Amino acid sequence: MTGQPNEATSTEEVPAHRYTAGTATEIEQRWQREWTERGTFHAPNPAGPLADGEVPEDKLFVQDMFPYPSGSGLHVGHPLGYIGSDVYARYHRMLGRNVLHTMGFDSFGLPAEQYAVQTGTHPRTTTEANIERFLGQIRRLGLGHDERRRIATTDIEFYRWTQWIFLQIFNAWYDPDADGGRGRARRISELEAEFASGERATPDGRPWAELSEAERRDVVDPYRLAYLSEAPVNWAPGLGTVVANEEVTADGLTERGNFPVFRRNLKQWMMRITAYADRLVDDLDRLDWPDKVKTMQRNWIGRSQGANVVFPVGDSGRSVEVFTTRPDTLFGATYMVLAPEHPLVDELVADAWPDGADERWTGGAATPADAVADYRRAASMKSDLDRQENKEKTGVFTGAYAANPVNGAQIPVFIADYVLMGYGTGAIMAVPGQDQRDWDFATALGLPIIRTVQPADGFDGEAYTGDGPAINSASESTGLSLNGLDIADAKKTVIAWLEEHGHGRGTVQYKLRDWLFARQRYWGEPFPIVYGDDGVPRGVPEDQLPVELPEVEDYSPRTFDPEDADSRPEPPLAKAEAWRNVELDLGDGLKHYERDTNVMPQWAGSCWYQLRYIDPDNSERFVDPANEQYWMGKNPQKHGGNDPGGVDLYVGGVEHAVLHLLYSRFWHKILFDLGYVSSEEPYRRLYNQGYIQAYAFTDARGVYVPAEEVEEKDGKFFYQGEEVSREYGKMGKSLKNSVSPDEMADAYGVDTLRLYEMSMGPLEASRPWVTKDVVGSHRFLQRLWRNVVDETTGELRVTDEEPDTEMLRALHKTIAGVREDFAELRFNTAVAKLIEFNNRITKTYASAAGTPRSVVEPLVLMVAPLTPHLAEELWTRLGHAESLAHGPFPVADEQYLVEDSIEYPIQVNGKVRSRVQVPASADQDAVKSAALADDKIVAALDGKDPRKVIVVPNRLVNIVA
Repeated sequence: MTGQPNEATSTEEVPAHRYTAGTATEIEQRWQREWTERGTFHAPNPAGPLADGEVPEDKLFVQDMFPYPSGSGLHVGHPLGYIGSDVYARYHRMLGRNVLHTMGFDSFGLPAEQYAVQTGTHPRTTTEANIERFLGQIRRLGLGHDERRRIATTDIEFYRWTQWIFLQIFNAWYDPDADGGRGRARRISELEAEFASGERATPDGRPWAELSEAERRDVVDPYRLAYLSEAPVNWAPGLGTVVANEEVTADGLTERGNFPVFRRNLKQWMMRITAYADRLVDDLDRLDWPDKVKTMQRNWIGRSQGANVVFPVGDSGRSVEVFTTRPDTLFGATYMVLAPEHPLVDELVADAWPDGADERWTGGAATPADAVADYRRAASMKSDLDRQENKEKTGVFTGAYAANPVNGAQIPVFIADYVLMGYGTGAIMAVPGQDQRDWDFATALGLPIIRTVQPADGFDGEAYTGDGPAINSASESTGLSLNGLDIADAKKTVIAWLEEHGHGRGTVQYKLRDWLFARQRYWGEPFPIVYGDDGVPRGVPEDQLPVELPEVEDYSPRTFDPEDADSRPEPPLAKAEAWRNVELDLGDGLKHYERDTNVMPQWAGSCWYQLRYIDPDNSERFVDPANEQYWMGKNPQKHGGNDPGGVDLYVGGVEHAVLHLLYSRFWHKILFDLGYVSSEEPYRRLYNQGYIQAYAFTDARGVYVPAEEVEEKDGKFFYQGEEVSREYGKMGKSLKNSVSPDEMADAYGVDTLRLYEMSMGPLEASRPWVTKDVVGSHRFLQRLWRNVVDETTGELRVTDEEPDTEMLRALHKTIAGVREDFAELRFNTAVAKLIEFNNRITKTYASAAGTPRSVVEPLVLMVAPLTPHLAEELWTRLGHAESLAHGPFPVADEQYLVEDSIEYPIQVNGKVRSRVQVPASADQDAVKSAALADDKIVAALDGKDPRKVIVVPNRLVNIVA
């Protein structure tokens, strides 16, 4: 429901110089032009085209999370973080700091490509139109951006450097022994030099010089941080692309568009992010990030300590290795499960069912091979998430048995889709007594259940996952007993036994999988890779970058038949034959090559965009080292000796807590290892803003109706005369409860919108949007205006009169509080302090000749980060020729922050009888004396001495009569 400002009725004459929405709009447009013409928000670099003399030592790099330029435009929830970061940046700019604040666009993406498929409109045309619309809206907000630094991931010069970074990763490997065992990326050329010198042996022991070029590539390529892998992927024909596991819902549909997902084996580009798992976890401790985000990243990486255990399979000479975090439960392993895709399955499958095989294990198939083939076919149609979250546990017996190493028990080996090839070894030892999924499977298929941990008293559940002593965990044949040990000691004991007897080893495992880094799309960064007749990937020479997207007639991928296991998706770029087939000289003469026809995922550009903000016009490097060092380098003097460097403040939603931030950290660490940047992390400090939510309304059919057309009567809500139901949720088009920032700017002015959004509550909290409350912020600005400008004449109503001590005390307390609030992003409490102080000025000087300049000028400066257009206008009218954008920001005078006297309430037998003023420096005896001398207290005591007098310093005096 919306409300408009009641600026005047038909019978009311509006003062000529009143602060109205029209006045605000004129002021805002004029000052935005002034800022652009003057380059007010330009931040100089130490080097390069944006250098401008000596740069201030004190700098601040503030960054907003990359927005995607949607064609639907913004609602008032979108600018919340942008306004917050702008207030913070403006405040620090007024303190004299060199502030880099800008915004670009994460502009590759599926929506523009899907629109291209439907209409034939080139995605660039749609994307650039959306960017212009987006820019129009955010520019109206008066954000203090250095527009010289704007970039979009679709800019050819930008993705030239994205491709260049990919080549650095492709031509790098991870040496876990470097830097004293901490590990770091090194160049492939260094690895080749180690093989050539004999420092590192080749796999078959032959000298490097004797290997052919193809053999050398076979040795080196498995080390690369970017590598090709034949792996099961999530193919979404409806989107025409492969999607990552995290982009698939629990229902087996794509997160974007709800399209069915099919599992297919494809040769795909992968990024070896797992090599950095330990550093990605450990370095979280060095970051000033919300604890919940750190926890989410730790859980996603999933570092866990346990053991790899080897289970011999029959007399075949083969064995199955599993990773378990609970080796103490080995005596409870009553069966094993392999992922359907596990490479050992084909080798283990028996020719026939063993005698006595339970019918529940066979899937009704004539042979184990038939059962496995049928089950694999069904599993291939499910997503990883569906497989993990499916409560109905299914599987089939391979016909093979494995030996449990701790007691020699023969346990059946199954395949089941709740086990994934991507985690651990792709096989598990199943302990139904201690794992609920295993319990469910064992119950469904009639398998034994043995508890190995004594449940707590009163436990009546199924699988027990709590603490307790080990039980049923001893074997005379192996001499191993864990009975009576707690979990920690049982783990240590069994791992030592496994290692001593050659049945396993203690190890660390991770949930994190390597990053699937390829998409079958058109609208993305082409890979700078070509393939010769041998099918080996080769990097395009750097002087041939960028590899630009070609023009194509059809943006649709060639899809496939989901019933045909051999069919494969083909990207749109595969149709661009002239672009795909090229003649290149890669150092050994002109030869024919084929380009890679996949594109990079949308994450690629957002992995490094902060570095291009620093140096957007550099055609020689992706960033000049001097500029990166200045804006993102480590600063142990300011941030402590463990400072990793990075952007000073990164503001964005918690929805990007894992993927974007994890991928960015990964890329940045590679660039650090290779010596291209001085900072170890991309974002030193992270701040998650909340959401703006709004009421939505549904009619009797459950259909959403336009919220702005709903009327409230007697506590009920009506749309076109019919009562509707109210609910509360995230603002958006689907709920028909969006409010446009343009609508609010038209009705009240942008400064009012900015002020209201900052006053609604803590920036990190979600808050409700109530349009009728916006008028409160508008009225505050009107009162501030009237304290400076005569609404009738337009003249200043400011005097040179000196304010009294109480006003000065209020002023400097406000300055101190607002400075602290701005520094800590507590903008709502800063607004409250400014409103309180402005009300005090209004009350004190409303009937006076004017407001003292020494009071009103600091107030104008303090509101400037929040309402910059109004502040600039008033500052100019107050006679200042220079913009206040670079300060000064008021500084509190300490003498006015110390109270001269303190008022003590005086209680007699628990009831306040009087109050007394004493000097702030008075000790307890002086306070006691003053209280007992008070006339009302003397009367209350009626000449008697009190039994006790208690002085609570700075709070009260309690007298017991």
